[in-house]
Amino acid sequence: MHTLSKLSDQQLIHLFQEGTSEALETLVLRHKDKIYTSIFLLVKDKYLAEDIFQDVFIRVIDTVRGGRYTEEGKFLPWAMRIAHNLCVDHFRKLKRTPAIKTSDNHDIFEVINFSEEGADTKMMKRQSYDRVRRMLDLLPEEQREVIILRHYADLSFKEIADLTKCSINTALGRMRYGLINLRKMMVEKQIAL
Repeated sequence: MHTLSKLSDQQLIHLFQEGTSEALETLVLRHKDKIYTSIFLLVKDKYLAEDIFQDVFIRVIDTVRGGRYTEEGKFLPWAMRIAHNLCVDHFRKLKRTPAIKTSDNHDIFEVINFSEEGADTKMMKRQSYDRVRRMLDLLPEEQREVIILRHYADLSFKEIADLTKCSINTALGRMRYGLINLRKMMVEKQIAL
């Protein structure tokens, strides 16, 4: 497996297609942080992000095994597009599912505390990470999405434009206005620093 880490994504895919399952493991380990983080920042739920992340790689495996993978040398953007589409599908399903509200109009799942917070959850709420996430949450959805895809998934603006179905100029504009808004929030101290 150590020598597999030196191979390109495309070489690993070819090895996996030829039956070397360790090649897929190497590919997953190489890109898991970027893909998981971008999913988590879009859905804002650790467990849901883990489920979607698993679904992404199930689709990747099915597509590669079925011989339908054609994105020569662009594995990460392709996997990110799958992740993005699965997140969009999740939110579409949510819109069709009616929310259960309490008498004071709160979502029932926000009121019910199912379990005590674990050590891993506490670690995820480190101070600086939490501040950035809260500021990102205050941005308009289009700006937040472009910033996440650019800075956390490390996609190019062309890849972001393709993924979000907008022009490159629109993606650049969303990034610019998102960063301007984040700077304003920091200066105005809207978030408790």
